[in-house]
Amino acid sequence: MDIIQIRQQLETYHQESFAWALRCCNGNREEAEDLLQSSYLKILEEKAKYRQQKAQFKTWLFTIIRNTAIDFYRKKSPHLIQLNDALSGHIDLFTHQVDASPQDQETQLIFQTMLKQLSAQQQQILHLVFYQDLSIEEAAKVMGITTGTARTHYERGKKQ
Repeated sequence: MDIIQIRQQLETYHQESFAWALRCCNGNREEAEDLLQSSYLKILEEKAKYRQQKAQFKTWLFTIIRNTAIDFYRKKSPHLIQLNDALSGHIDLFTHQVDASPQDQETQLIFQTMLKQLSAQQQQILHLVFYQDLSIEEAAKVMGITTGTARTHYERGKKQ
């Protein structure tokens, strides 16, 4: 994939990428913007190379964003922040759809409230599957866990 195709893909997934960056930054818009910019730079400067045979572009992109977030939080507070702390934020306004009907908005609010009661990994897997339309296998790759572990978090999250 050449640089023009990569730029097109980044544009295609920009909104979803920003939503994922917000999720990784606990809803902090400024940090999410910085995170996304750093992630895009890594990609455009070819510090991270996309290999089509290994993953879909969206899965690869979300993994870059997540890993960049982990690096950011490690540098910010290396002894205090652990992975789950860095990524255990809430799903808030960035998942709210302005054009949704009042009933859909109410359903979404109930769903978001329920999500906040789950573990960080359960929140992440459900966000990736329901909001980002990734398969459980793709979400597992983004999260850096096995498919079996992802399925467990997914099923337990749905059950709760």
